[in-house]
Amino acid sequence: MKVIGTAGHVDHGKSTLVEALTGTHPDRLKEEREREMTIDLGFAWLTLPNGEEVGIVDVPGHRDFIENMLAGVGGIDAALFVIAADEGVMPQTREHLAILDILQVQGGVVALTKIDLIDDQDWLSMVEEDVRQALAGTVLSKAPIVPVSARKRTGLERLLSELSEVLAKTPQRSDLGRPRLPIDRVFTIAGFGTVVTGTLSDGSLRVGDEVEIMPARLRGRVRGLQTHKKKEDVALPGSRTAVNISGVTVDQVRRGNVVAHPRDYNPTSRMDVRFRLLPEASQPIRHNSQVKLFIGSDELVARVRLLGIEELQPGDEGWLQLELNKPVVAVRGDRYILRRPSPGETLGGGIVVDAQPKGRHRRFSDDTLARLEALAQGTPADLLMQALTMIGVGPFKEVIARTNLDAAQAEIALDELRASRQIIFLEAGGDPAIQTPDSLVTSRGYLEQLSTRVIQEVEHYHQANPLRRGMPREELKSRIKASSRLFAALIARLVAEEALQENGPLVLQPGYEIHFSPDQERAISKLMRRFESAGFAPPSVKESQSEVGEAVYAALVDLGKLVQVSADVVFSKDGYDRMVTEILRLFDANGSLSAAQVRDHFNTSRRYVLALLEHLDAAGLTVREGDVRRRKT
Repeated sequence: MKVIGTAGHVDHGKSTLVEALTGTHPDRLKEEREREMTIDLGFAWLTLPNGEEVGIVDVPGHRDFIENMLAGVGGIDAALFVIAADEGVMPQTREHLAILDILQVQGGVVALTKIDLIDDQDWLSMVEEDVRQALAGTVLSKAPIVPVSARKRTGLERLLSELSEVLAKTPQRSDLGRPRLPIDRVFTIAGFGTVVTGTLSDGSLRVGDEVEIMPARLRGRVRGLQTHKKKEDVALPGSRTAVNISGVTVDQVRRGNVVAHPRDYNPTSRMDVRFRLLPEASQPIRHNSQVKLFIGSDELVARVRLLGIEELQPGDEGWLQLELNKPVVAVRGDRYILRRPSPGETLGGGIVVDAQPKGRHRRFSDDTLARLEALAQGTPADLLMQALTMIGVGPFKEVIARTNLDAAQAEIALDELRASRQIIFLEAGGDPAIQTPDSLVTSRGYLEQLSTRVIQEVEHYHQANPLRRGMPREELKSRIKASSRLFAALIARLVAEEALQENGPLVLQPGYEIHFSPDQERAISKLMRRFESAGFAPPSVKESQSEVGEAVYAALVDLGKLVQVSADVVFSKDGYDRMVTEILRLFDANGSLSAAQVRDHFNTSRRYVLALLEHLDAAGLTVREGDVRRRKT
């Protein structure tokens, strides 16, 4: 699931284009409809020609609402950059483009709207050339430009095709096993309570999950999930998600808060960041300046501490330490925007390098600057996680070998990742005290993905085979294409967590039971009466299958009501137990027995006796020596 965000100058047709593409007008506020101007974030969704469903975040274009725009643009995978053909590149066109560039939104398509207002082809060509010049040197420099008319629906098919191609090149969002949903909208629904929406990242949310509303650490539980107004049991990273949360009231939550699993994140009031001041900035940025910080969907005030320099000139980059006026949830690698409070101006932005610095840095410390440069390249924990992401799951020594870390660095990284529960040892219950370099290790995100797939495979098997007690282990192992070692560790973990159950060679959902229809129950009763009256010469496998059907017969074997001892011989459980008990008593009394002796004792045919004795040989209860057998000791 991916998300497209609109961008562009006010009144260039963003919302009208979204309505033409989706059938949904994203302006939801009465004031927006009356003023014919997007004021706050709007949302819609569409299905691309390749069948992929994508969410759309529509943002305001007016300069007075640029800060609302910033609350929605941070979680997008690609931009739908809208420029009106009758006006061309305008001030907010450039500002929105600068913001997309700072946030490194790699994919995008330019929609040149309102072409129905243009009769002069030369004018249209000139506007396209101006647009291409404006895009030069930015993340959208190679973006396709598609002339469209929302009113006449001209060019919409090509626009959708170009969006499909751009999104196909966009990597899937990583599942790190620690979901966070920056909240961009909060509301309540009668009978359901508090609902929040946002773009989910870094992990999956499931119905029933306990969650925290950060930074206040309010506890709640996921009561329901929706993506594109469809109910879901699991919301995946990258999806536009609505979360119905029990345990919190709507007035306790605001835009900018983050929904996460308990203890996954710690709010911060200080961040070390790399910053680029836009070349168009009206003046340098100076030490101790007050700015507005936009990160995720949050907006807050920050004080700038310049490191290593007295001031930063337009177009230059440098290191900042931001002192925040309130806690925020952020992690290394997050991108952010800074704006001047008054007069309002987008200054620039960059990337968070350390979201939890230990304290205030000395501004002109060479050691501090060297440490930040090193962090920009990646911490040992980052390198370890990158290697683990590439491998998925494997021996710990193999993961370390890919990082080029020395033993001391690897140990520090391992301790850090264990503390944040990002790395999982799969065997021996995950006890770190008994792990070795050969122990299997994976990331929490990969483990959750694999676990979800295993559980879904078992669920699908039950749906397709309602009369089977469970899914054969080997079939499940083959379906998920796992090694024997990984499969054994994974099933053991899921059984310990009571997410699955085992029954001999079968894997099943906890508490799963086979239910027969009334007609099937009558057929079963008739067959079991035949077994009871037949004594030690019961109906054959084929006769039994003909009586109740192959699926019901297999269910009776799974349930242990019938015991099949060969391709053609089957006994009722009661008959089987009585014969085995009596045969073992005869062995104890006689030492050894021939097949003929057993046949005569039960007054049955050789066919049944040989099948049962060979079955007992295979079970390790008896052993054959020439023409006789004895009980195995």
